[in-house]
Parts: sequence; C-alpha cells; structure tokens
Amino acid sequence: MSAQQLSDLIRFARHNSPFYRDLYASQPPHADRLTDLPVVDQQAFWAANTLHDSRVLTGPLSEATVYKTGGTTGSPKFSVYTRDEWRTFVTSFGQGLVDTGLRPGHRVADLFYAGELYASFLFVLDSLAHAPVDNVRLPIGGGAPPESTIPTLRDLAAQVVAGTPTTLCRLAEQVVTSGVRLDSVELLLFGGEALFEDQRRLLATAFPGAEARSVGYASVDAGLLGRPVPGPDARVHRAFTPHSVVEILDDSTDEPVTEPGRPGRVVVTSLFRRLMPIIRYPAGDRAEWTGTGPGHFRILGRAEEGVRVGPVSLYTQDAQDAVAAADTFRQVVGMQLVVRRWEGRDGLVLRLATAPGEEPDADRRESLARAVVAELEDARPLYPDSVRAGFVHPLSVEWTRHRDLAVNPRSGKLVRVLDERPTA
Repeated sequence: MSAQQLSDLIRFARHNSPFYRDLYASQPPHADRLTDLPVVDQQAFWAANTLHDSRVLTGPLSEATVYKTGGTTGSPKFSVYTRDEWRTFVTSFGQGLVDTGLRPGHRVADLFYAGELYASFLFVLDSLAHAPVDNVRLPIGGGAPPESTIPTLRDLAAQVVAGTPTTLCRLAEQVVTSGVRLDSVELLLFGGEALFEDQRRLLATAFPGAEARSVGYASVDAGLLGRPVPGPDARVHRAFTPHSVVEILDDSTDEPVTEPGRPGRVVVTSLFRRLMPIIRYPAGDRAEWTGTGPGHFRILGRAEEGVRVGPVSLYTQDAQDAVAAADTFRQVVGMQLVVRRWEGRDGLVLRLATAPGEEPDADRRESLARAVVAELEDARPLYPDSVRAGFVHPLSVEWTRHRDLAVNPRSGKLVRVLDERPTA
C-alpha cells in the first residue's frame, strides 16, 4: 500500500470518521495543510475510539488486527491495523533496521513482549522478516526467564539481542551474576523506553563487545515515528518519509518549531493509516531538531513523565540528572521514583539499583544518598521548602538490585514512577 497524499487523507478522514468530522467542523472545506488543522486532544480521541461503535474509525471493524496500547494516557486502549497497513508499518520499520547496524546473516533474538494483544514482539519479528537484509530470527520473547534465555543465546550464537532497556538490563545482570560469557553478542537493540547512561554501564559490563543502539522509534497508537540515524547519539532519529510526518510543536503555543535545539512536543501524522486515522496526534514525547541532517530530531524524553508530591512537581529527568551528577563512581544502574503517603503527608523515595558485585559499602551508600538528595533539592528547591513548611516528608533513598525494580507485567518496561499512595 503506497502512502496516501495528505490532502486525500484529510478529506477521507473528514468524510468517514465522525470524530474527525466534528474536530474539523470549523475548518474550511478544502483545508489541506497540517498547520490548518487542530492538534488531536488525546482524551477526546480515546473517549471517541471505543471498542464498539467507535467514532474514530472510518469503517466497520471487519478486517484488522486489534492491539492493546497504553497510548500516552496510561490506561490500555485499542489500536487497529488492516493487513495492508500492518505490512506497510513493518516493511518501513524493517528498512530502518539497516541503520542500526543489522548485517546480512545476523542472528537476532527478539526479547520484546508478546500476548495479551501486545504488539512489540510481533512487530519487531515482522519488521525483521521484512528487512532488506537476510537475518535469522530467534523469537524468544521477553517473558522467558533469563536462566533459560542465556543458554539459548549461547547455543544459537545470537549476535543481536532486541528488547526493552529493562529486559536487556535484567538479562545483563543475570549474565554478570552467573559468570557466563556471550561473546557472540555484538549489537543490543533497545526500544519502547529510553536507555540511560547508568544502564549502558551495566550492559557494557555484561556484553563488553556489544554496542547499544535504538531499534527505532514507533508506537502502536502513533505508528511510525523515527528511524535511527547512525552516530554516537542513539536518541537521534529521522522521520519515515513518505509514510509519516513528524512535527515538533511549541509547548505553550502549539506553533511548529523549526530551529534546531528548541524543545517541543512531538506530533505525528500517519499517511498510510485510513481505518484509524492518525492526524496531528501527540506521540507523548518531547524532542528537538538537531540541524545535522534533513528531518533529524533528538528525543528528549516523555512529555509528562513525572509526579506530583504534595505541591511539588518532579520529573524523572530531574532525578536522573541528580543521580548522574552525584554518582561519581558510576555505581547506580537503575532508578525508580516511589511516592508514598503516611502521617497525612506525601513523601518521595528514590529507589536506586546497583550492579551485581559492585554494591557500595554502607558509608559510601550513605554518602551517595546524601549527594543525590542534595542535587535534586538544588534542582527543585520547592521540595525542601515544602519539607520545612510541613507539606511533605523529606526525600529518602532506598537501595535495591536492578531485577527488583518494578516493571509493567504486560510490556516488561521499567515503571519509572510508582505511586503507592492509597486512594479512596
């Protein structure tokens, strides 16, 4: 299926989707530029895109595959692709895999998650099957325990391992603990969440001969977003032209950002999806143009990945930066924010994971915990101010192993923020 012309897609969606018909009701009949159209409101989109009698779909649900997605709303919704749309999706993404370093004959272990309508395992497996270079596919899955995955990787001499950073790190921790060598692994392809520098250190310890790179940038709700750009920064991608259009919009005005280095939120238009149109749909991430090549952009993290602790708003990147600044011995390999409530006040706990065999002693743990808290309070002075005012409990640190960090049981992704506050 060839990519649809933008003007045709807009007319088709406007004529056949009640949701887009209502959204564009105030627009001129022949509006055919993205900047003429409003950005989709995600809450309204998912309220309209119900499993039965959807107002977003442009036709009956008679030929399609249904996938479950958390989207950027936190609760699972349903996203649908016709067989032609799925073929275009995986073929385009597969072409981008050559930019990751995939070579002819590579043996690739797929450790993404399958089942329960989740798409990533099938998506990566199909993308590999449609890649322009021959490869040997090893469909292991993210649900397999590391104890059985490691012998499979060793016996089949896997050269590429693909999965979420959390899955790859849990595998790496088991590799280090068990003392097994997987010398054949030369490429680690991560997707679904960001890979931080502390996690890279753990991966480098377990797989010293392997390079960690982005498998590509896509989601089951937004579709194709970005193919990897070879180079030292794995966050840099470029749009899947001509199948998608990526915009970066100003956080306050929603005006398109054109200059490099100015952050904004990512909005995508999929030119090949017609059953469930995606037109100016927020991807849930922030990015900036790099100016290093046509359409090159750097992913900066989730747009709303953070938490409210009493009157204080904190973002995971704030905590990540604090750990990076304080951890001069590079001992932290994972982090989680845990929000709890006791004695009538909220409190924030930084859960920090260390690498096996490199756990700091009690004195160094205490020193590092103090340094991390100081860095975070310096970045967010409202927090210590709120502590002094009696609004929240002081920041604290808990130490754990990477395998004990909480993950989403369906996707295997690290849960960056755990809200353990009781709700009525």
